[in-house]
Amino acid sequence: MGLSNLGIFHTLIGVIAIIAAVISYLRFGKINLAHSTGKIYFYLTAATSLTSLGISKHGGFNAGHVFAIFIVILVAVAYFLYAKRQGYNRARFIENFCLSFSFFLSWVPTINETLTRVPLGHPLAKGPGDPLIAKTLLVFLILFIAGSVYQYRRQKRVNAAVAK
Repeated sequence: MGLSNLGIFHTLIGVIAIIAAVISYLRFGKINLAHSTGKIYFYLTAATSLTSLGISKHGGFNAGHVFAIFIVILVAVAYFLYAKRQGYNRARFIENFCLSFSFFLSWVPTINETLTRVPLGHPLAKGPGDPLIAKTLLVFLILFIAGSVYQYRRQKRVNAAVAK
């Protein structure tokens, strides 16, 4: 695979962040910063994004670095809303969206890197423009949209119940 020590660390914490997010989605229907899985996702996603700034397969600043910076901004905004805007209100909609969108964006380089490296010696995809990568990302986009609609509806019910 040819990963540097930073690349190995980046990959390891990124995988743990993804697992934490999936567990949080399964338990709470969202990445829940009030619980350990949400906190693990937050901290490790921020660390994964920041460590990615020191990694470049193609040399120099690239689109992956832009994604990383945007993901850091999304999780920071979500954490700010969680910490400063307690209660079930409009901030929860934005918090949920930011965390879910950061999760979706994390999959873009993850899918690209995985499919162009695995299996070793005979990767499934030849490069970022490979149709397999595009189709896989489309599936993840559909899941993101469906999940966002679900989270919006669920949060709306929670907000209405609290308002009574």
